[in-house]
Amino acid sequence: MENKITSLFKIKYPIIQGGMVWCSGWKLASAVSEAGGLGLIGAGSMYPEVLREHIQKCKAATQKPFGVNIPLMYPEVESIMQIIVEEKVPIIFTSAGNPKTWTSFLKEKGITVVHVISSSKFALKCEEAGVDAIVAEGFEAGGHNGREETTTLCLIQAVSRITRLPLMAAGGIGTGKAIAASMALGADGVQIGTRFALTQESSAHPAFKQLCLSLDEGDTKLLLKQLAPTRLAKSEFKSKVEDAERIGASIEELKTLLGRGRAKKGIFEGNLQEGEIEIGQIASLFRTEQTVSEVMKELISEYNSTLSDLSKKSGF
Repeated sequence: MENKITSLFKIKYPIIQGGMVWCSGWKLASAVSEAGGLGLIGAGSMYPEVLREHIQKCKAATQKPFGVNIPLMYPEVESIMQIIVEEKVPIIFTSAGNPKTWTSFLKEKGITVVHVISSSKFALKCEEAGVDAIVAEGFEAGGHNGREETTTLCLIQAVSRITRLPLMAAGGIGTGKAIAASMALGADGVQIGTRFALTQESSAHPAFKQLCLSLDEGDTKLLLKQLAPTRLAKSEFKSKVEDAERIGASIEELKTLLGRGRAKKGIFEGNLQEGEIEIGQIASLFRTEQTVSEVMKELISEYNSTLSDLSKKSGF
């Protein structure tokens, strides 16, 4: 699998692990990189010095390329960027903010910059900002989501028409079949979150993983649209949010309900009553906690068999 993405990141497969809060520590990132993809440390759930520790441990665990995902709305983003430069991190994925803010600074340091978007409009802004590649994330994704609610099936086709930048598809991708479909729609690679969040190497709590591996279709829903659209799985907190929105809660009331540290409680601490359970729709396809190595082998095998099956089915 050699293409724009593998060449850009110097990796074997065009498969990127999502930099998810409370899931994506050095163990997960290094395991994905070792297996031939690109692992990402999720800076959004880390204090600056904790991030430095994870970067250093990832360097010790793998000689393969890895990167860091940085939500640009992070309150200590300047400290995070300084650590990125000091630790010589080669690849940065930015999200939740204007790509122009930090792209020039990072590229001047020789860092490859990728930005995550949810619409064609922001894809054009990425080109203007000078990023090296784009992740187009559809409505199916877990956690924070785009306000447009465009599905990956539509988004990848739209974005691929207006940009020549290397393009990765995200949202609802967790199988080799989905990778093949994404490539057919115009993507050069994929970013996978949910599937890796539920692996043994993920830093998410076992109770969180167990719940997510029991979900059925329809057990996640995009809520909190007045604040920041977030896909939540069934839980007591999700029910409280639905009840509040049903009776017309104000933005301030929703902020009070959300409080602080909800995602940490749910994902990292395994508090399924008071925590926020963020996961993608694709979770309903999986029932077993696997290692990263097992997942990667399965993805590649299914991708190749899908291409073979399509060739036989085409009839052309």
